[in-house]
Amino acid sequence: MSVTSRYREAWEGFWSEAPETVGGVFWDAEPALTVGLHLALFEPYVTAPGLPVVDVGCGNGTQTRFLADRFPHVLGVDLSAAAIDHARREDPAGQAEYRQIDAAERSAAEQLHAELGDVNVYMRGVLHQCEPADRQPLVDSLATLTGERGRAFVVELTEAARPVLARLAQRVGGPPPKLAPVFAHGLTPGEVADAAVLDHVREAGLTVLADGELPLTTTEFTPDGTRIELPSRWLVLGPPDTATGPAA
Repeated sequence: MSVTSRYREAWEGFWSEAPETVGGVFWDAEPALTVGLHLALFEPYVTAPGLPVVDVGCGNGTQTRFLADRFPHVLGVDLSAAAIDHARREDPAGQAEYRQIDAAERSAAEQLHAELGDVNVYMRGVLHQCEPADRQPLVDSLATLTGERGRAFVVELTEAARPVLARLAQRVGGPPPKLAPVFAHGLTPGEVADAAVLDHVREAGLTVLADGELPLTTTEFTPDGTRIELPSRWLVLGPPDTATGPAA
């Protein structure tokens, strides 16, 4: 199964119009406030740090490049060809590799696993943007990619983010400038229930090794200068027989 054409077109439109400027995209905050914090939570559970790292939903590659400074082989994948073009332009040194891949398509995940073997996965804010029919196939792909030795770090908006986004969308004068294009392209952040995330994980045959809550930092600010943060939950996922607790 692959994602719907409407969803693909929405992301192509978004990334085709996205600015090249640093911090120009709503969720593309600096790595020290995003993946840097996440790695501190993820790394204790990574039992095979030498595996390739796949950044699923890499967008313009800001977080991917941070990962490439810390791991020997990093691949950023995204549904949108325009996003991958952004990522390649912003990585002239070729720190990481980038490919346009539909991660919800089973054959794509299987082919990537056949090429790379087990990998460690980083995925921030992708599932909650998916259309309902695409969510389970996407989590199934995480299980395929991580295999027996890999681990996945997943960050998703919680249900508590919905009213925050709703207030921003209905703000007098319109949504914040960097959030407005998200709504304009028909993207629907925060539309997955908290319980549904765990259902998808279980259905995919994955085990939750650790989880917690941490705000998802954005690049947008309120009129009083406060940075907008959205409630989110992080999960460390492994295969069913994974021992609980971080790696020694």
